[in-house]
Amino acid sequence: MELQLFDTYERKVRTFKPLVPGEVGLYCCGPTVYNYAHIGNLRTYLFEDVLRRVLALNGYQVKLVMNAWEMAEFYAAAFKQDLSLLNISEPDIWCKATDHIQEQVDFILDLQAKGFTYQTSDGIYFDSRKLDHYGYLARLDVAGLMEGARVESERHFVTDFALWKFSPADEQRQMEWDSPWGRGFPGWHIECSAMAAKYLGDYFDIHCGGEDHISIHHTNEIAQSEASRGTRMANFWMHGYFLQMDNAKMSKSTGGFLRLESIEAQGLPAVAYRYFCLTAHYRTQMSFSWESLESNGIALQRLYQAAWEWGDPSEVDEDFYQRFLNFVNDDLNMPRALALTWDLAKSSLPNAVKKATLLAFDVVFGLGIERWKPAVVDVPEAVQILAQQRQQARQDKQWQLADELRAAIAEAGFQVEDSRDGPSLKPL
Repeated sequence: MELQLFDTYERKVRTFKPLVPGEVGLYCCGPTVYNYAHIGNLRTYLFEDVLRRVLALNGYQVKLVMNAWEMAEFYAAAFKQDLSLLNISEPDIWCKATDHIQEQVDFILDLQAKGFTYQTSDGIYFDSRKLDHYGYLARLDVAGLMEGARVESERHFVTDFALWKFSPADEQRQMEWDSPWGRGFPGWHIECSAMAAKYLGDYFDIHCGGEDHISIHHTNEIAQSEASRGTRMANFWMHGYFLQMDNAKMSKSTGGFLRLESIEAQGLPAVAYRYFCLTAHYRTQMSFSWESLESNGIALQRLYQAAWEWGDPSEVDEDFYQRFLNFVNDDLNMPRALALTWDLAKSSLPNAVKKATLLAFDVVFGLGIERWKPAVVDVPEAVQILAQQRQQARQDKQWQLADELRAAIAEAGFQVEDSRDGPSLKPL
C-alpha cells in the first residue's frame, strides 16, 4: 500500500508523493520554550516523530527542520531531554528566529514591494484582504468576518496581522533589532515562512504542527508565502490533535500542566507515555487519565518481557509485516498497528520469528524494545532457598507444601513466576 496522509489543506487523505524523488522536506513548528514542555505539547512531537519514521520506512531521506521560539537555554535543554526520554530523534536543523532576523526582514520587504503591507503607528501589517484565498486552510468565513468585524486599532481588518512590530518609545525590549522601518521585532508568523524557505525552499513536502495552529499561525504562514512566493508553502499540511484532561485542553494556563517528570514520579517510565499516545490516532483528541496511563504502562512492560523471553530474533514474518506496513501507511494508523502487535504476540509463530517481526515494527513504534533488559533484582538468600524448596515440592507433587512456600515467599515481598526455564522471582 502506498503511503496515504491526511492533508488539512485539502481536507482529505491523499497519496503521498515527494516533490523530489527519494527526499522529503519536513518542517515542524517547535516549542515556545519559556517554561517546561507539558505532555500535551509532547503528543504533537510524538506524532511528528512517528511521521518521520514512517517516511523513512518507505525509503525516503527526510530532512526535518524545527524552529524554536524564545528558546531559553535552560528550558531548551529540558525539552531536548524530554525528546530523548521519549525516543524522539532531534531535528536535522534547529533554527532559532533570533538567528534569522535578516531573512525575516527580507521577506517583509518582498511583501511590501508586492503591495501586501501597510504601516500603522505600532508596526508593519499584512493586508489579508488583498489575498483572494486568505483563510482557506482554516475554511474561514472571511465574508462573515467582514460583516461583523470591529477593529479596535489601526488595523484595517480583523484578520490582518503584524509582520514587524515597533519597539515602544518609552521602553527598551530585551530582544529588538534595527530594520528599514525602525527598531523593533518580527511578528510571530513571519519567522516560520522565512526560515522554512531558507532551509527547505519556497515549496516543500510537509508542514506539521498542533491543531491550534490551523486557524491563525499556519493560516498566516500560508498567506505570507502565497503573497511573496506564489505557493501555499507545503504540499501537505498535517496537524496533531490535543490531549485532554477533564474535558479541557492541556496547557500551561490550566490546571492540567503535567511534565514527563510527573509521570516518572509515579514510578512509570517516560516511554510509557509514548506507548499511551500510540493507542489513539493522531487526528483524534485523546483523554488523559492516570488509570489509562498505568494500564498502558503495564501493557508495555508485558510486551518488553515477552520480547525478552522470545530470545534472539531470526527472520521477519512477511505476512505480519505487510499488514503492519498497510496500517502505518494508512495515515499513520498506530492503534491498528499496535493491535496487530498483540496478535503477533499471541500467534503460533516461532519465538525467534516473533522477536524479529516485533523489532521491525519497533522501527516505527520507537519503544526501544531491543534495548530493554529486565531489572536486576537482589533476592535475599533466604527467599532463594524458599523458592528452591518450592520447586522441589512441585517436582515431588507436594502441592500443598508448594502453596505454603509460595505464600511464605509472598510474605517476604516477592512473587514466583513459573516458566519452561524454571521459576523466577520478582518484587511484589
